[in-house]
Amino acid sequence: MVSPLPAMPEKQTIDRARRDAELGKSASTQAGEFVREQIEHIRRGHHGARSTKQAIAIGLSEARRAGVKLPPPKPGTTPKATRQKAVQDLKRGLSPSRPSRTRSRAVIQALKKEPRATVSKAALARQTHQAAARRTPAERSAAARKAAATRRRIADNPIVE
Repeated sequence: MVSPLPAMPEKQTIDRARRDAELGKSASTQAGEFVREQIEHIRRGHHGARSTKQAIAIGLSEARRAGVKLPPPKPGTTPKATRQKAVQDLKRGLSPSRPSRTRSRAVIQALKKEPRATVSKAALARQTHQAAARRTPAERSAAARKAAATRRRIADNPIVE
């Protein structure tokens, strides 16, 4: 029997995201911990996702609700409803509130019916490749330079295990 989906992110996930924040890493890096958690949940069979993008979106939403200051997507890049949901999640992250038990159960039951193959290594690689292809060479180069600068900062930081 598969254990039920936790209502909140796991403590280790929040701790890893907090450590990323202390190291000065970007909000998207902090949110990546929550996305990783969702992928693990789907792989373990807690629930499924209709697409790889949905799995990522669930993780980002959870990150915002947990207090990661991840800005909503820019207008024109996603539907208006997606931006509104991101703003709503950010507000929820600022003030603690309890989710509706009925709604949570309904969401979990719906997700349990979704496929698990959407977070296979091949599916994630395909999604990553498509996302990279949408960026310009200059954007990819800037991201690589930023990552290199972060690596240097981490190497100098004694906090890292």
